[in-house]
Amino acid sequence: MRHSPVIPSRGPVPLADGTAPGRVPLVAVAHGSRDPRAAATVAALLDALTDRVPLDVRVAYLDHCAPTLGQALRGLEEAVVLPLLLTEAYHSRVDLPAVLNEARARDPRLRVHYGHTLGPHPLLLTALERRLAEAGVPAGDPDTAVVLVSAGSSDARANGVIAKLARQWRRSGWWTVTPAYASAASPTPAEAVAALRRAGAPRVVVAPYLLAPGYFADKVRRGTLEAGAEVVADVLGPAPELAEVLLERYEAAQRQPVSLAG
Repeated sequence: MRHSPVIPSRGPVPLADGTAPGRVPLVAVAHGSRDPRAAATVAALLDALTDRVPLDVRVAYLDHCAPTLGQALRGLEEAVVLPLLLTEAYHSRVDLPAVLNEARARDPRLRVHYGHTLGPHPLLLTALERRLAEAGVPAGDPDTAVVLVSAGSSDARANGVIAKLARQWRRSGWWTVTPAYASAASPTPAEAVAALRRAGAPRVVVAPYLLAPGYFADKVRRGTLEAGAEVVADVLGPAPELAEVLLERYEAAQRQPVSLAG
């Protein structure tokens, strides 16, 4: 059974002997989008996870889509809650802990293991290189400048994580790697592409550090191609590296959950 982007739970996946797996249910919380491609991508990522490990997985969204996190938690006595977000910012630090504390206040029996966001994680660089390779860009090409594009945040710490990731990635051999932000910070992706062109980069490509297609991904593609980018890679989506990170976060949340203290 594949995930429906609007169904809150796919239920337990039976083991070979027909029994329930007995694992703590996972509630994966995505940002949400009016674009149906985004929910379909989240569903595909969770399918990639449950292809590896049989889990009861529920999907929740912060905005634009149902169910909410509170709705997805109903009927559960214990859950691992993981933000499907690529950086730690307001949603993961404030919004989600507040919702989880409200849910526990309504039902004191509910045990929540809150996990870390997907990023930062070394495997996400591997996933970015996978998407570039699929677009015909070999990893670490010294004649290629990369614009690493995130959604952007009003939280300077989140944007700083992207800048640090760009510096780390630059050391793998690229002409350079420049961070850019689709909103709330500068440079914009188009500005970054134009600056690299002026600086004499032999080739400029764009690597979206975005989970799913939608408004930002479309805006980034249009703007950077108009600014002179030669290649715009696909979003990270259900890359196998993301499924691996998600499984790692699920297991870590049960050993050492993130504090929900406000």
